[in-house]
Amino acid sequence: MVVVVVGANGQLGQALQHIAVDYLTVQCHFFSSNEIDITQIATIEKVWLQLKPDFCINAAAYTAVDKAESETEKATLINVDGARNLATICQQFNTTLLHISTDFVFDGSKTTPYTESDTTNPQSVYGTTKRDGELAIINTMQAYFIIRTSWLYSQFGNNFMKTMLRLAHERTSLSVVDDQIGAPTHAIDLAAMLMTIIQSKSTAYGIYHFSNQGNTSWYGFAQKIFELNKVLIPLHPIATSQYPTPAKRPHYSVLDVSKIESTFKVSIKNWDIALEQHTNKA
Repeated sequence: MVVVVVGANGQLGQALQHIAVDYLTVQCHFFSSNEIDITQIATIEKVWLQLKPDFCINAAAYTAVDKAESETEKATLINVDGARNLATICQQFNTTLLHISTDFVFDGSKTTPYTESDTTNPQSVYGTTKRDGELAIINTMQAYFIIRTSWLYSQFGNNFMKTMLRLAHERTSLSVVDDQIGAPTHAIDLAAMLMTIIQSKSTAYGIYHFSNQGNTSWYGFAQKIFELNKVLIPLHPIATSQYPTPAKRPHYSVLDVSKIESTFKVSIKNWDIALEQHTNKA
């Protein structure tokens, strides 16, 4: 099976490169945003004419949540127009698209995990562009898997875990928001799930949620990161109101992952277990 991965230099793209050697039946071709600019449909078509991929993983996205509030046009170009361009070419070439979306499509007003059928109501430009990207794919093609995930982190790219560990060496104490609840997701676990979907050759197309199981706050996540890495810096819980940001974050964005577990016969590990396992491997 030939798989094209766009956004190869991002966090998920690097995670996919890290595990690709373990999947001998899958021939992955990785392209950075410089090599395939998804905002330019001609650059996509050129690669598809050459490789005729069976699958495409779209790991390319505008993910600067706060900056998106002032760069709406750029975020829309990548997250909406780019997604539509990929869907258009995938439809033409009978390529199945695996597209990554986000918990930010929800408003955070629930107190129980969000299912795939829950009403979306993004509260930020980033969340809006990601939801519009989903709709662009749904309205353009049939053979797609839209995977919403949350709080992605790993040893690759820029993410909360790496930021916390860096700040711990730069400061004498840290304050972290304790009233936003979600599920940290290791990028390697998400990458492995995408490979499982590809290997299954499933036609159960649609929207799926994937995160590690359980939930915590950003403060709880930071506590666990410091515990596992033996960081002894004082850590203080604060309210969202004490740490204002340009983009509004959902207060609760835990995703219900039962659909993806039952469809693909997988068991997803808890977030703290995933963090410990990957910390030990790093």
